[in-house]
Amino acid sequence: MRIQLKQYFYPIIVVSGLFSFGCGLAGAALDGTRPQAWAIPLKLNAGLPNLYRINSSLYRSAQPTPEGFSFLNQHPSLSPTDQPIKTVLSLRAFNDNASKLPINSTLRLEQIRFKTWHPEHEDVIKFLRIATTPSLQPILVHCQHGSDRTGTMIAIYRIVVEGWTKDQAKAEMVHGDYGFHPVWQNLLQFIDELDVAAIKTEVARAGEWH
Repeated sequence: MRIQLKQYFYPIIVVSGLFSFGCGLAGAALDGTRPQAWAIPLKLNAGLPNLYRINSSLYRSAQPTPEGFSFLNQHPSLSPTDQPIKTVLSLRAFNDNASKLPINSTLRLEQIRFKTWHPEHEDVIKFLRIATTPSLQPILVHCQHGSDRTGTMIAIYRIVVEGWTKDQAKAEMVHGDYGFHPVWQNLLQFIDELDVAAIKTEVARAGEWH
């Protein structure tokens, strides 16, 4: 049976301040200490802005520049213990990466046309299938700024794959220095209303991404 999630469309409004979720992770970040479980910032100066390591199989960033794709195509390890990036997953709705790749690149490109104002169930399932397929890892996921769409998918990954609570995942999303824009309250509500058990079942049934 197909699981339907509520869709959200919110007009752009001005919101002042960030959100407080009353959980220890958010408080730790606001106090100037970064929880060890949160993504690790990487400063490579290689055309990969807002770059963070989630774990050995998943990284996040803003839109890589052509120089960034050239760097990735040389198959460097972004972290000493990890394998080189195999797959770049774009969450941008109106932008493609193919033209930015060097000729004869061996990087694999995947695309989910995620609309910030209208998150969709199908996007979540596809993302989780890609992110958990071993043959595609390590994966670099990005949107334009690496903040809101990327933050939403990483938060959902934290919840569904890593077993975080929704409050813990939202705290990292908002307070993790990724540049979250408070106007996108709908993304936080979308996460709040996810049926995690149903998503796990659907992803397991669909299997790896090919």
